Amino acid sequence: MNLDHATGSEALLDNVLAGLDRAAQRGEIIELFAHRPGTTVGWDDLEVVLAGAAQRNLRFFTYAELLDGPAEPGIALSFDDAAISAWYEGRELFARYGARATFFVTRYAEWTQEGRQMLRTLAADGHSVEPHGRHHLDAPQFVEEHGVRAFLRDEVLPSIDALVAEGYTPTTYAYPYGKRTSETDRAILAYLPRVRSLTYSFRAPLVSNPCPR
Repeated sequence: MNLDHATGSEALLDNVLAGLDRAAQRGEIIELFAHRPGTTVGWDDLEVVLAGAAQRNLRFFTYAELLDGPAEPGIALSFDDAAISAWYEGRELFARYGARATFFVTRYAEWTQEGRQMLRTLAADGHSVEPHGRHHLDAPQFVEEHGVRAFLRDEVLPSIDALVAEGYTPTTYAYPYGKRTSETDRAILAYLPRVRSLTYSFRAPLVSNPCPR
């Protein structure tokens, strides 16, 4: 479920809280994602979600931990792209509720040293860092124009390698815009054990895509 107000979702918090109820009742993991706390999702709304998870005894899982097949209800919270300072600003809020998130990062090679240090601090807090593409490219469109080998070479593997070089251990590739094909899945899964895509609906013209640049 998308937490961002930028999607134009109606009754967003009610839907999310209902999703937390279902996860608790069914023993499932609910996946929630956003981009820029304080901008695409308000801090107050984010706290409502974190408090709601705590009230329902939902454990926070990173995507790396999902590989172990957790047998208890929980929440997999993630933030995409490169809103480093906003993520860092949330450290105290995350700690207050025992929340651990996964940060899917893109254009990592362009980050400043300060930004990279902020990300290392977040990782030291118990959060996870995963790849979201070198240039945040639309996978199906790029593959149609250049082929899957070029997609791996130019977009996926550099994103993984940049994080490995910084000492991270990537487990999950998040598709920009959530767009994928079975061909790109097979290609990426030769290098990582998991991919994250999105299934969403929207009412034009409110939403053009769920992943703002």
